[in-house]
Amino acid sequence: MAGPTSRSSATASRPGRSSQTLVTARLTCTAVTTEAERCAHFRIRQQVFVIEQGLFGGSGTGGSDTDVHDDDPATIHVIGRAGETICGTVRLYPLGADGRWKGDRLAVLASYRHLGLGAPLVRFAVATAGALGGRDMEAFIQPANVAFFRWLGWRRAGDLVDYAGIPHQRMLIDLAGQGGT
Repeated sequence: MAGPTSRSSATASRPGRSSQTLVTARLTCTAVTTEAERCAHFRIRQQVFVIEQGLFGGSGTGGSDTDVHDDDPATIHVIGRAGETICGTVRLYPLGADGRWKGDRLAVLASYRHLGLGAPLVRFAVATAGALGGRDMEAFIQPANVAFFRWLGWRRAGDLVDYAGIPHQRMLIDLAGQGGT
Protein backbone atom coordinates (compact mmCIF):
# COMPACT_ATOMS: atom_id res chain seq x y z
CA MET A 1 0.00 0.00 0.00
CA ALA A 2 1.17 3.51 -0.63
CA GLY A 3 2.64 5.35 2.31
CA PRO A 4 1.30 8.57 3.76
CA THR A 5 1.37 11.62 1.55
CA SER A 6 1.83 15.16 2.71
CA ARG A 7 1.64 18.64 1.31
CA SER A 8 2.02 22.00 2.95
CA SER A 9 -0.40 24.81 2.28
CA ALA A 10 0.48 28.33 3.25
CA THR A 11 -0.99 31.78 3.14
CA ALA A 12 1.97 34.11 2.98
CA SER A 13 2.01 37.55 4.47
CA ARG A 14 2.42 40.56 2.21
CA PRO A 15 5.96 41.98 2.07
CA GLY A 16 6.62 44.68 4.63
CA ARG A 17 3.61 43.85 6.78
CA SER A 18 4.99 42.31 9.96
CA SER A 19 1.55 42.28 11.57
CA GLN A 20 0.46 39.57 9.10
CA THR A 21 1.03 36.00 10.18
CA LEU A 22 2.09 32.98 8.20
CA VAL A 23 -0.40 30.13 8.54
CA THR A 24 0.81 26.68 7.54
CA ALA A 25 -1.12 23.43 7.74
CA ARG A 26 0.62 20.17 6.99
CA LEU A 27 -1.70 18.02 4.88
CA THR A 28 -1.38 14.25 5.27
CA CYS A 29 -3.35 11.28 4.00
CA THR A 30 -3.33 7.80 5.51
CA ALA A 31 -5.43 4.67 5.49
CA VAL A 32 -7.67 4.33 8.55
CA THR A 33 -6.04 2.15 11.22
CA THR A 34 -8.02 2.87 14.41
CA GLU A 35 -11.67 2.86 15.36
CA ALA A 36 -11.45 6.59 16.17
CA GLU A 37 -10.17 7.30 12.65
CA ARG A 38 -12.92 5.13 11.16
CA CYS A 39 -15.57 7.03 13.13
CA ALA A 40 -14.12 10.37 12.01
CA HIS A 41 -14.16 9.12 8.39
CA PHE A 42 -17.89 8.32 8.62
CA ARG A 43 -18.72 11.57 10.49
CA ILE A 44 -17.16 13.63 7.70
CA ARG A 45 -19.04 11.71 5.02
CA GLN A 46 -22.30 12.16 6.94
CA GLN A 47 -21.67 15.90 7.29
CA VAL A 48 -20.77 16.49 3.64
CA PHE A 49 -23.04 14.11 1.75
CA VAL A 50 -26.13 13.77 3.93
CA ILE A 51 -26.35 17.01 5.89
CA GLU A 52 -24.66 19.54 3.60
CA GLN A 53 -25.58 18.13 0.16
CA GLY A 54 -28.86 16.47 1.12
CA LEU A 55 -27.94 13.15 -0.53
CA PHE A 56 -28.70 9.61 0.69
CA GLY A 57 -31.89 10.44 2.50
CA GLY A 58 -31.99 14.18 2.81
CA SER A 59 -30.52 17.09 4.67
CA GLY A 60 -31.58 15.79 8.08
CA THR A 61 -29.46 13.39 10.10
CA GLY A 62 -31.74 10.41 9.32
CA GLY A 63 -29.99 9.49 6.04
CA SER A 64 -26.74 7.62 5.65
CA ASP A 65 -24.20 7.31 2.85
CA THR A 66 -22.93 3.94 4.07
CA ASP A 67 -23.35 0.85 1.91
CA VAL A 68 -22.07 -2.72 1.55
CA HIS A 69 -18.59 -1.53 0.56
CA ASP A 70 -18.03 0.00 3.98
CA ASP A 71 -18.04 -3.42 5.64
CA ASP A 72 -16.03 -5.15 2.92
CA PRO A 73 -12.51 -5.99 4.18
CA ALA A 74 -11.12 -5.07 0.73
CA THR A 75 -12.32 -1.47 1.09
CA ILE A 76 -9.68 1.02 2.15
CA HIS A 77 -10.99 3.99 4.08
CA VAL A 78 -8.69 7.00 3.95
CA ILE A 79 -8.50 10.11 6.10
CA GLY A 80 -6.90 13.42 5.34
CA ARG A 81 -5.53 15.70 8.02
CA ALA A 82 -4.67 19.38 8.21
CA GLY A 83 -2.14 19.35 11.01
CA GLU A 84 -3.65 17.00 13.59
CA THR A 85 -7.27 17.58 12.53
CA ILE A 86 -9.02 14.91 10.48
CA CYS A 87 -10.99 16.92 7.94
CA GLY A 88 -11.21 14.85 4.75
CA THR A 89 -11.97 11.36 3.49
CA VAL A 90 -12.03 9.08 0.47
CA ARG A 91 -12.49 5.35 0.08
CA LEU A 92 -11.35 2.89 -2.55
CA TYR A 93 -12.00 -0.76 -3.32
CA PRO A 94 -11.39 -3.33 -6.05
CA LEU A 95 -14.26 -4.00 -8.46
CA GLY A 96 -13.17 -7.56 -9.23
CA ALA A 97 -10.15 -9.61 -10.12
CA ASP A 98 -9.36 -7.75 -13.37
CA GLY A 99 -7.48 -4.83 -11.76
CA ARG A 100 -10.29 -2.26 -11.84
CA TRP A 101 -10.65 -0.12 -8.72
CA LYS A 102 -13.26 2.41 -7.68
CA GLY A 103 -12.68 5.57 -5.70
CA ASP A 104 -15.59 7.34 -4.10
CA ARG A 105 -16.90 9.29 -1.11
CA LEU A 106 -14.29 12.03 -1.50
CA ALA A 107 -15.22 14.67 1.07
CA VAL A 108 -13.54 17.59 2.79
CA LEU A 109 -15.24 19.58 5.54
CA ALA A 110 -16.32 23.01 4.30
CA SER A 111 -14.12 24.99 6.68
CA TYR A 112 -11.00 23.16 5.40
CA ARG A 113 -11.64 23.17 1.62
CA HIS A 114 -9.45 26.22 1.07
CA LEU A 115 -6.38 24.19 2.09
CA GLY A 116 -6.36 21.98 -1.01
CA LEU A 117 -6.73 18.60 0.71
CA GLY A 118 -8.83 17.10 -2.11
CA ALA A 119 -5.88 16.60 -4.47
CA PRO A 120 -3.71 14.74 -1.93
CA LEU A 121 -6.69 12.50 -1.05
CA VAL A 122 -7.29 11.61 -4.71
CA ARG A 123 -3.57 11.08 -5.34
CA PHE A 124 -3.32 8.85 -2.26
CA ALA A 125 -6.24 6.70 -3.48
CA VAL A 126 -4.74 6.40 -6.98
CA ALA A 127 -1.27 5.57 -5.66
CA THR A 128 -2.66 3.00 -3.23
CA ALA A 129 -4.70 1.21 -5.90
CA GLY A 130 -1.66 1.27 -8.21
CA ALA A 131 0.60 -0.15 -5.50
CA LEU A 132 -1.89 -2.97 -4.99
CA GLY A 133 -1.65 -3.98 -8.64
CA GLY A 134 -4.62 -2.07 -10.02
CA ARG A 135 -4.69 -1.32 -13.75
CA ASP A 136 -7.27 1.48 -13.69
CA MET A 137 -9.63 3.30 -11.37
CA GLU A 138 -13.08 4.74 -11.92
CA ALA A 139 -15.02 7.36 -10.05
CA PHE A 140 -18.37 9.07 -10.52
CA ILE A 141 -17.83 12.81 -10.18
CA GLN A 142 -20.30 15.63 -9.66
CA PRO A 143 -20.12 17.89 -12.74
CA ALA A 144 -18.73 20.86 -10.79
CA ASN A 145 -15.65 18.75 -9.96
CA VAL A 146 -14.89 17.31 -13.42
CA ALA A 147 -12.28 19.99 -14.25
CA PHE A 148 -10.50 19.29 -10.96
CA PHE A 149 -10.28 15.57 -11.77
CA ARG A 150 -9.11 16.29 -15.32
CA TRP A 151 -6.36 18.46 -13.82
CA LEU A 152 -5.35 15.39 -11.76
CA GLY A 153 -5.05 13.25 -14.90
CA TRP A 154 -8.49 11.63 -15.06
CA ARG A 155 -10.53 11.38 -18.28
CA ARG A 156 -14.26 11.37 -18.97
CA ALA A 157 -15.92 8.05 -19.86
CA GLY A 158 -19.39 8.29 -21.35
CA ASP A 159 -22.23 10.65 -20.59
CA LEU A 160 -23.64 11.93 -17.32
CA VAL A 161 -25.50 9.34 -15.25
CA ASP A 162 -27.83 9.64 -12.27
CA TYR A 163 -26.26 8.71 -8.94
CA ALA A 164 -27.90 9.39 -5.57
CA GLY A 165 -30.47 11.51 -7.39
CA ILE A 166 -28.03 13.93 -9.05
CA PRO A 167 -25.93 13.89 -12.25
CA HIS A 168 -22.44 12.41 -12.10
CA GLN A 169 -19.73 11.98 -14.72
CA ARG A 170 -17.94 8.62 -14.89
CA MET A 171 -14.19 9.22 -15.05
CA LEU A 172 -11.18 6.92 -15.36
CA ILE A 173 -7.47 7.02 -14.67
CA ASP A 174 -4.81 4.51 -15.68
CA LEU A 175 -2.90 3.19 -12.67
CA ALA A 176 0.26 2.08 -14.50
CA GLY A 177 3.16 3.86 -12.84
CA GLN A 178 0.90 5.20 -10.07
CA GLY A 179 2.15 2.84 -7.35
CA GLY A 180 4.07 5.42 -5.33
CA THR A 181 3.45 8.76 -3.71
